[in-house]
Amino acid sequence: IQIYRSAGGSPLKLDKIGSKSWAKRKAKIKEKALAMAHELLRKQAQRQQRKGYTYPASSILLSQVSSDFPFELTPDQSNAIEDISDSLASDKATDSLLVGDVGFGKTEVAIRAIAAVVSEGHQVLFLCPTTVLSLQHHRTLEKRFRPYNIKVGVLSRLQSTKAARQTKADFASGKVNILIGTQALLSRDLRAKHIGLVIVDEEHRFGVKQKEKIRNFAQRQS
Repeated sequence: IQIYRSAGGSPLKLDKIGSKSWAKRKAKIKEKALAMAHELLRKQAQRQQRKGYTYPASSILLSQVSSDFPFELTPDQSNAIEDISDSLASDKATDSLLVGDVGFGKTEVAIRAIAAVVSEGHQVLFLCPTTVLSLQHHRTLEKRFRPYNIKVGVLSRLQSTKAARQTKADFASGKVNILIGTQALLSRDLRAKHIGLVIVDEEHRFGVKQKEKIRNFAQRQS
């Protein structure tokens, strides 16, 4: 049990259950939730009608990156890679949810998808919930893709304003192929040359509006 603190520090207003104000507040929240659901359904219908880009699972880069993996894939990893490859090879915009505990090899599955996209000259946006996790992913991906001149950038609160500005400029021009970061990826001044894939790590830690914002950004920059 802990003291409730409202978002933004605004004063908390309480209603008595069964009162008119309580009924009005519930009705207002229900109305907003339905409006959001309708908007999500509308956008999903639009996505289904759009013809997307197909990423074949037979590029030289993907083959090279796959051969760099020093371990044997587990059956679950192989199945996940195959399913996601099929989605990327389709001309329909798709969403994939990859579920697995820590150490189950989700990052390697993501790396294969990234390789398929960047081999076609398109960019990848990698959203993380924490700075520490974004830096970990940056080190991992930079090590795997450095031999192939694939540039991996990162945006974090530990960067200087000048460094962050340069990273954003390089991503906008296409010099950075993969951009990893936290909430900084949701900033209004971020631009891309051509987004082909968005990865959201620990997606349950982001709200519906945040994920919809990153999806809308990707659609505008694709």
